[in-house]
Amino acid sequence: MRLEARHDIPLWMSAVAPALAVLAAMILCSALILWAGFSPFLAYAALIKGGFGSVFALSETLVRATPLILTGLAAAIAFRAKLWNIGAEGQLYAGALAATFFGTGMITLPPVLMIPFLFAVGAVAGGLLLLVPALLKAHLRVDEVVTTLLLNFIVLLFVNYLLFGPWKDPMAMGWPQGRPIVDEGVLPNILAKTRLHAGLFFAIAAAIAAWALMRFGVLGLEIRATGHNPEAARFAGIPITATTLKTALISGGLAAAAGVTEVAGTKGYLTLDISPGFGYTGIAVAMLAGLHPLGVIAAALFIAGIYNGADAMSRAIGVSNYIADVLTATSLLLVLLAMMLTRYRLRRG
Repeated sequence: MRLEARHDIPLWMSAVAPALAVLAAMILCSALILWAGFSPFLAYAALIKGGFGSVFALSETLVRATPLILTGLAAAIAFRAKLWNIGAEGQLYAGALAATFFGTGMITLPPVLMIPFLFAVGAVAGGLLLLVPALLKAHLRVDEVVTTLLLNFIVLLFVNYLLFGPWKDPMAMGWPQGRPIVDEGVLPNILAKTRLHAGLFFAIAAAIAAWALMRFGVLGLEIRATGHNPEAARFAGIPITATTLKTALISGGLAAAAGVTEVAGTKGYLTLDISPGFGYTGIAVAMLAGLHPLGVIAAALFIAGIYNGADAMSRAIGVSNYIADVLTATSLLLVLLAMMLTRYRLRRG
């Protein structure tokens, strides 16, 4: 058997293939649920109800999806340029650090200015953090997978030092957390009696803006060309190094914005656990979406719903919530396989 490239890929195939891959993943994971002694129908019913079955469940899924959209966009844009950004977790915390530094009383502005200001300083912090590995890659050919990954630990250890030291809130009764964001910088709640905040609107707007940039912008064309064939892009006059650095600033800024939404929206202050791995999960989100910015929204909702639903499923019928990790990983692998089969067909040869 050999792979033969498809010349024309039908739109329905591109849309249906990921859905069928997710369905296949659920069927495969049913074997694990049966092995554990539970009914897959009851388990999946509890999972869906826990993730989307009520206003509260849906709001919690959207709260969890908000940072995943932003870290997914960060990975999607960077990967399009073949800039392998594995450091979205550290960039998220860099954005949270910047928001905490400026948003706890150093600067006070009206909310209409304070909230955009916090997103701006957070994005700058995350962008500059990723700029370092991008420069090392561009000028010294240092592998950015290693540098971005290791920077995560450096940033997290720095956050740990600050929260146990100079930034520790004296009113927190000994808990390692930062001082709360001033009221002018807190993201407004958009649904009463829930944690859902306006950061969701920012994430959706960022996804639309990223799609427009990649689809219609000159920089988007340069990013795609650089990732597809850097030598051809250089021959066509595209500045490869400049494009890589611009991509780093955008990608790091988007990941950092996720940290701002958590500090100024969900939590209200900086803690060591504002991210349960949003930066790493964002890579799975981007891959599930096929690196498409609008697809990132759906992929983030899917993964957020699985994790929230798995917690509810565990409480309701006793199935381990680790099934969420298995289902996410299986879905990712099968979606990648489905994407390959939409681009190529199997031929006897």
